[in-house]
Amino acid sequence: MEKTGFLEDQYGPDGYDPSLYEHTDIALAIDGFGAVTDEHVTQFHDQGFLAIQHAFSNEQVAEAMDAVSNLIAGQNEDFKGVQFEKGLRDEVEQLEGTQREVLVRKLTRFVGFDLRLDVLGEDERLVGVLTRIMGEPPKLFANQAMLKPPGIGREKPWHQDHAYFNLPMDTCIVSAWVALDNATPENGCMHVIPASQQDGPVVHFNRRDWQICDTDIARDRIVAVPLEPGGVLLWHGRLHHGSPANRSDKRRRALQLHYVPGSVETIDPDERLAVYGSDGKDVTC
Repeated sequence: MEKTGFLEDQYGPDGYDPSLYEHTDIALAIDGFGAVTDEHVTQFHDQGFLAIQHAFSNEQVAEAMDAVSNLIAGQNEDFKGVQFEKGLRDEVEQLEGTQREVLVRKLTRFVGFDLRLDVLGEDERLVGVLTRIMGEPPKLFANQAMLKPPGIGREKPWHQDHAYFNLPMDTCIVSAWVALDNATPENGCMHVIPASQQDGPVVHFNRRDWQICDTDIARDRIVAVPLEPGGVLLWHGRLHHGSPANRSDKRRRALQLHYVPGSVETIDPDERLAVYGSDGKDVTC
């Protein structure tokens, strides 16, 4: 994989080969948390992901979107986790309201700043499914709101979540991605490589992001996971996943909640990097 500057020359402003997200299939989703069976739990462990439509109601989605808007607008002065799309900070300072909001890329660590967001992550139906998957009650480890603004929302390159988290290598991390808008291949829905978590940890490199090398992506097995508002995608912490840039005129907003078994403790970052980092290994990208 070439460095970012070369890719921008070759592939334009997105800076990556669009074929990295040419999916071969569309994920099938089940209808609601109540439809999750033991077979679906087994499917999660085999395939590394489970898509659930209609997990949260329209009312819950509307309240979550209002909460996100309020945090971006600064209505909770204690919240400092707003991140704008790269290179737009000067422009943002001149804008207000919706014009400003649509330039936001990410909200970090929003839990604890608006009850309407907290209750989604604590939903007993979601927690019940996570408990069945993990074999013990979960605890929330990390949380973000991932927002792809229309026309300018950047790619999130292929990666494994565990490469970011200082957790023991055998930890069953489960991420829950809650769609607030219609998430489609056109506006940057999640893409996954089924069963890739079974291959174990993969070395990551600092290129367009902290990511798996483009040449290590199984492009013949890519599955897109479109979701309606209120839909949830659950995936394993070692599953290869990523999302393309949003060049459509539609927003793509989602909440991202990462859970671990309640008994798990953190490890030193050096232990994680000894596995996921490239230093000291005969690897290049």
